[in-house]
Amino acid sequence: MPDGWNYHKLGELGTEKYPAVKAGPFGSSLKKEFYTRDGFKIYGQEQVISGDPHYGNYFINEEKFEELKSCAVKPGDILISLVGTIGRILIIPENAKPGIINPRLLRISVAKDKVYELFLKYYLEDSRTKHKLLSWAQGGTMGVLNAEMLKALPVPIPPLSEQKKIARILSTWDKAIETVEKLIENSQAQKKALMQQLLTGKRRLPGFDDGWLTYKLSEIFHFKKGKGLSKGEINSDGKYKCILYGELYTKYAEIIHTVASRTNSNNALNSAVGDVLIPCSTTTSGIDLANTTCLQESNVLLGGDITVLRPKNQNIDPEFVAYLLTHVKKHEIARLAQGITIIHLYGRDLKNIAITLPGIIEQKEIVKVMKNSDKEIDLMNVQLNHLQDEKKALMQQLLTGKRRVQTN
Repeated sequence: MPDGWNYHKLGELGTEKYPAVKAGPFGSSLKKEFYTRDGFKIYGQEQVISGDPHYGNYFINEEKFEELKSCAVKPGDILISLVGTIGRILIIPENAKPGIINPRLLRISVAKDKVYELFLKYYLEDSRTKHKLLSWAQGGTMGVLNAEMLKALPVPIPPLSEQKKIARILSTWDKAIETVEKLIENSQAQKKALMQQLLTGKRRLPGFDDGWLTYKLSEIFHFKKGKGLSKGEINSDGKYKCILYGELYTKYAEIIHTVASRTNSNNALNSAVGDVLIPCSTTTSGIDLANTTCLQESNVLLGGDITVLRPKNQNIDPEFVAYLLTHVKKHEIARLAQGITIIHLYGRDLKNIAITLPGIIEQKEIVKVMKNSDKEIDLMNVQLNHLQDEKKALMQQLLTGKRRVQTN
């Protein structure tokens, strides 16, 4: 332990008036029948997960608030989620509405002459602390924390001035990360707007003024189907590369350049460069079935639940079509999906979807614009990941005292 630092259990850091850790009320004390349209706010996981204390519109009246005021929040209190996404943190700001926590949160109130709440927030968000909390959580797959667990959490406490300096340094990193996140968000919004214009012909690139032609997908693509692969056929070092339908949601954007997973089976359909892949089964929403991709490798095995559109001629740029189906036709595709628990999309239903295309040269030029936009966003994401990694490493040094700060 560095000089001047001391370990305290979190439960020891409160005041006589406010215990350090306070659980929310019993569920029977806060039923929906007690909710009102306005009054004292009910703080729950939705505020903590969104990071927005002003989000949500659940309230109770003054009488109910007085009954449950031991669970009230005040500026500087830290709220932590208990169930599911455990360990998410929110500090109540000065302008937050008076209210109480619900049963899915814990309130942390510390003595301000001992602990700076922002320092404690960073400590609770540190990956090692989260790992410890997750290992303590109970309740199977959901994971549940409780007040007694959190009270027992050991917290290294440096002098108050050092806590504040550490918090200021990490806040600076947070601002840099937030700036890049906003740049990415703005770039994605701009890309989306640009795509809607270029992919529909509302905006034309310089030098192009020819008319666009409309085709049914069955007129310009051969329809094929991936074949199922059992878990026993799949391994990490097999002979053949493969794509399973779930990876279309998790790994790829509109264009697939490389494929990582492999299989030792030759049972699935072999790909060709330019195949347009559409997932045809999901457990989420029909809109997800419009996550269309264009494959840039041949001889890749395509697993089951993938509809494969293979161009019939050279006048079709499949990358352009992948962008078009994902961003212009997604709602039309979603309406064709069938099912409730498991949602299916059948290739036969896609054949009559009509798409309007420019000439092949304009298609390729539009794809270049989209790729350049993607590259810019990818570079910003690399920068964001770098900042997040740097902050994480710095947190682990500052919050343990391995790296000391000057407070003079």
